Amino acid sequence: MTVTETEIDPRIGEYLRLTRGEVRNVQVAPLFGDASTRRYFRVWEGAQTSVLALYPEAFEPDHMPFAVIRGLMAGWTLPVPEIREHDGARGILIQQDLGDRTLQEVLRDASSADREELYREAVDQIAILQRQAARGHQQAACFQSAFDIEKLSWELHYFQKHFLEGLRGCDLTVEDRAVLSEGFHQLAEEIASWPRVLCHRDLHSRNLMLQDGILYWIDFQDARMGPGTYDLASLLRDSYVDLSEDFVAERAEEFRQKAAPGEARETFLRRFELTSVQRNLKALGTFGYMATVRQNPVYLPYIPRTLANARRNLSRHPELAGVLRVLARHIEELV
Repeated sequence: MTVTETEIDPRIGEYLRLTRGEVRNVQVAPLFGDASTRRYFRVWEGAQTSVLALYPEAFEPDHMPFAVIRGLMAGWTLPVPEIREHDGARGILIQQDLGDRTLQEVLRDASSADREELYREAVDQIAILQRQAARGHQQAACFQSAFDIEKLSWELHYFQKHFLEGLRGCDLTVEDRAVLSEGFHQLAEEIASWPRVLCHRDLHSRNLMLQDGILYWIDFQDARMGPGTYDLASLLRDSYVDLSEDFVAERAEEFRQKAAPGEARETFLRRFELTSVQRNLKALGTFGYMATVRQNPVYLPYIPRTLANARRNLSRHPELAGVLRVLARHIEELV
């Protein structure tokens, strides 16, 4: 192996010896992970490569969210990686290797035409998810959890705790806290009142992989019910990619025509923008948590873009003026 068992995890060595016998021709190397507690490795066996996901705890293969949701999505014709092997007792899942070309990486050198085509494909895929999930059996756990008031509010206060106070060290007054609490509650209450569809829940440019001309979905294990604009907000108000306002408006309107043709454009845009506010503030909370609690600064470069997205949509809605005023007093990028 390219790294020692001590550097990876003894469970991987145990699993490979159990299933391969002789592991001298097997190579294992760590891959860059995400904000979760999972770790990822690329495994080479001759010409074939796979991705090994190592979970911190054992799991039941037939009930683990990734496998269940992957099966549903594959049945709905959405491009998702194959599951090749699993060892639930050791927390190991081996899946198809989709390479390293995330949408974020592809866009660096993409032409305007290619960029437009890729985003149209992604928008089409969101519409397929919503349409197919509404027709299917809804006993899976992902249909039972939702972005309700409690969940949406928790994420907004997570932003307050880990970004405002944790990362930026903001000294909030009693009045500041009251204004934010009221504004967060109103925002969560309105979003939670809208009709719900099944959402990927984290559909941004790092969770879309391009291989053989196909845009694959990954990291969908946290799928849950939420507003029809949630995945669109994740995609078009992405922390990792700059998109022009005209481009965002065009893709949003294309999505409305595909997924919500009966919804008034003004209603749809309001829902898209308010969902974007909640989504961007939640992302900032995650970035703050990773930097201060997990001591991982990898997300810090993406804060300015995320703040710009949040400011843009906060400023469009007078009912959020109090929230923006308090945040701008503590965060200079929002002035």
